[in-house]
Amino acid sequence: MAGAARRRDGHVTQERMLEEAMAAIAEDGLASLTMSALAERLGTSGGHILYYFGSKDRLLLAALRWSEAALAEERRTLLDRRTTAERKLDDFLRLYLPRGPRDPRWTLWIELWARTAGNPELREAQRELDDDWQRDLETLLAAGAARGRFAPLDAAARASELLALLDGLSTRVVLGQDTASGARPALEAARAAAALLVPRA
Repeated sequence: MAGAARRRDGHVTQERMLEEAMAAIAEDGLASLTMSALAERLGTSGGHILYYFGSKDRLLLAALRWSEAALAEERRTLLDRRTTAERKLDDFLRLYLPRGPRDPRWTLWIELWARTAGNPELREAQRELDDDWQRDLETLLAAGAARGRFAPLDAAARASELLALLDGLSTRVVLGQDTASGARPALEAARAAAALLVPRA
């Protein structure tokens, strides 16, 4: 795997560093992710990683941005899909929620939330990523209401409320606070909340 991560000049690509960082978080958790441990996984030096990212915080932020960019593409596909608004909303819930307690994206989110108060760069990045989810959910809800699939609603308010609830459910999954295993209980709770916040027409 380390050989595949190298370009012809012997350097590990930034994208490969981010892929491996996310894989390491999923396997061993965030606490065990150090620059030296990541460098060892990649067969490179910690200095090479620091050259591109400068600090662990910036590496984590870059990994989160990279992961979120892939999800943004999935959201574009979801919004463009020729299916009912109800199905789109259900798919949105699935996309947002963690896949389980070891979900690396959500592990990163929780870690970075704790660091945003004293870090303007992280705080601005969080706002940008949150705004992207908010905008897409608003679009989905407004389109559903316009087509008569959802009852008339304030799309911005309902999207904000639903995302806040999804954040809470996601945190419980990643912290292992759900009594049942996996993310299924969170999805069922999200569906129940969505049915109340976004009633059908």
